[in-house]
Amino acid sequence: MQLKDGATVYTADGQTVGSIDRVVIDPRTDEVTHIVVRQGFFFTEDKVVPTDLIDVATEEEVRLRADVEDLDDLPRFEERYYIPPEDFSGAEGEMGYPVGYARPYYWYPPVGAAGLGYYGGAYGYPTAPYVTHTVLNIPEGTIALQEGARVISADGKEVGNVEEVVTDANIERATHLLITEGWLFTEKRLIPVDWIKDVAEDEIRLAVSSRTLEQVPEYQP
Repeated sequence: MQLKDGATVYTADGQTVGSIDRVVIDPRTDEVTHIVVRQGFFFTEDKVVPTDLIDVATEEEVRLRADVEDLDDLPRFEERYYIPPEDFSGAEGEMGYPVGYARPYYWYPPVGAAGLGYYGGAYGYPTAPYVTHTVLNIPEGTIALQEGARVISADGKEVGNVEEVVTDANIERATHLLITEGWLFTEKRLIPVDWIKDVAEDEIRLAVSSRTLEQVPEYQP
């Protein structure tokens, strides 16, 4: 199956909920754990959807096993917390919250901030009394691969960008990456994930040289 950035995501009853924004991969096992669905008609914010909710995935669309009402409790991709600077250490605690975290605020400025002596902004709001801390709601150790992540060969050449993540039939493991044309390629190439050395959100580094990649045949859908 293919998980392509921008593919439309539908519920089991045919409702459009958004489109694929990222694919979440565990680089240690090549396991595809989730997709991040960009906000759309039903989602007012980006949501993290586990792959076991996916029924069918093609280049153009993803169909889920759930209806709209079953998706209400899915976590947001990003959670933002506003923390007093004196309580923020930058270290991570349990559940990904920073050490010293007391309670999350989902608006700004936090209620009661003016009463704490933080003034100076417009309408009496504080200028910047709180530190913004963002937590990604994805499993520990996984990477939320960005659309168009750069692909770098072992000899340091930028060979293209990721267009799709191809998985096995059960959408449990990534098997290949579809690479769009770049400095080296003038057409699309399908490369095995076994060639990946390191993965970051915006970049993939390969363990093979550009010469090896040139021998990969052009992708024929």
